[in-house]
Formats: sequence, structure tokens, C-alpha cells
Amino acid sequence: MSRPYDALVLDLDGTLLDESGSVHPRNRDAIRAAAADGVVVLIATGRSSLSAQPILDHLGLDTPAVVFNGAGLYAPRERRMIEERVLSNRTLLRSLDLGRERDWMTVLMCADRKLALEPRDEQEVSALALMTGVRCVPRAELSAEFVVRVTYFSRDHASSEGFGDEVERAIAHPIYLTHFPLSVLPSHRHSPLNVVDVHPPCRGKAEALRFLEEQHGIPASRVVAVGDATNDIPMLEAAGLSVAMGDGMAEARAIARRVIGGHDTTAIAELVEELFLSPARAARAAG
Repeated sequence: MSRPYDALVLDLDGTLLDESGSVHPRNRDAIRAAAADGVVVLIATGRSSLSAQPILDHLGLDTPAVVFNGAGLYAPRERRMIEERVLSNRTLLRSLDLGRERDWMTVLMCADRKLALEPRDEQEVSALALMTGVRCVPRAELSAEFVVRVTYFSRDHASSEGFGDEVERAIAHPIYLTHFPLSVLPSHRHSPLNVVDVHPPCRGKAEALRFLEEQHGIPASRVVAVGDATNDIPMLEAAGLSVAMGDGMAEARAIARRVIGGHDTTAIAELVEELFLSPARAARAAG
């Protein structure tokens, strides 16, 4: 019997990863079984390549991963970027000026390194602790070439939406912007900080569907995309079947055609078994 879909795109945080930042063994085994059965499985994450690497190694997928919310395509086995969009010099300079003018905690992310301002309090210390490979420097040394993302943290905004609107108006150059309250992350449930990420122009995580069509000939109508947050919306809107996690953000659940269980469950495995695996294969994947 033919499958209704040929590809699966999965977010990491809040979707595939549980509260401890791990992948449930049953979810991992179902994903591996689907990939072995010919399903093209892609990870699409807002994480940097450095941060995503250990999880990609654990999953053992052969496909590249969409990282930096669509600004990069990363080959985990070769440990290199296949595609990399970077901020223009003009946009980077304006972003640095804006962070200095507003006195926001600012982080520059490149494919292989991250620079951040020295944290000023425990909240900023905790926020930076999330980041893999970050080096703290004085503001005068906060500069780099080939910057893929600028991240701001603010405690002065009532919402991440308002924070994002302010950044977009102030930069006034072509960018792709995402935002979220830091409290959506399991490890920062009580944080008052809001986060804005500034990327070069791209389609967001919908770049995963562009890659699938260009490299595998799989149209968007044959793709299942699973996410939990506002930065997943571009891929959810483009996919043939959009799936949101039951404990995800309301905005993601509102546009999804289907809502499944929470990220601390085996809901991903159950979805994969239903849509992609034969009964016998699904039974083997479930152990």
C-alpha cells in the first residue's frame, strides 16, 4: 500500500525533545524506522548548527538539517554548512547600533562560533547558558564576519510581539525575524525575558520544503510538518499536513490541521507509525 506522504519535517524544542532536552527512545526508533523505509526525514530547528549537532548525531539521520530558522542548511555527518545566508554588512551594523542604543543583551551567531555581551544579572546568565559554544566579550569587541543571526534579549517589553515590531521598524532593512518569550522553553518557564532573532531574508523553516522539492522531487503536498511554536508557522502553512503539539503555542495549534499529544509523550512515534510505517514495521519500531 502506498503512503499518503513521502517526507516528514520535525522541529526539535517543544516537539521532538522532551522536558529534559532528550528524544524519547520510541520516538527516535520510529523516526529511524521511517527513514530506513524510504521516508525523507528532515529536522528544521531554530537552533544553531553547534547546538543542534549532538541531537542530530543521536538521531543518526542521513539528511541535512534546516538550522537558524531557515537561514542555514547543515550536514551533520560532514559537520559543515551546505547553504548559509548571512546578514549584510549594513544590516549587521544597524543591528549592533540598535543593541547598543537600547542596551539590550546582544548575541552574534556564525556557523562556527557565537559572541555575546557579558551578562549583567542572573537572568542573562541563565539565558546564555542555553547557548552552545558562546564566548562573552565587551561590547567594543562584539563584531564578526559572516553573521547568520543576531539575537536580542529584553526584559523591558510586555510581549515578544511588541519587541519584534520595534526591532523590525528600527532595522528597516530586509530581514527574517522571529520572536518568542524565553519562558516557552522548558528550562526557562519563569524567565521574564523576551527574545528576538534577526536573520537574513529567507522563507523561515519553509526552506525545508523548498529543499525537499529541489533535491528529492517531493512537493509540499506530500510533506508532513510537525512543530509547536510561532517560528514553525511557515513550514506548517506550506506542508500538505500540518501537525501541532498539544502543549504547543496557541498560534501553532490554531493553524495546524491536526493536533497531537505533548512533547513529553510518544505522540511523534504514534504519528509516524500511523502515516509512514506498515503495521509490521510499526510494531518493530515500538519494540
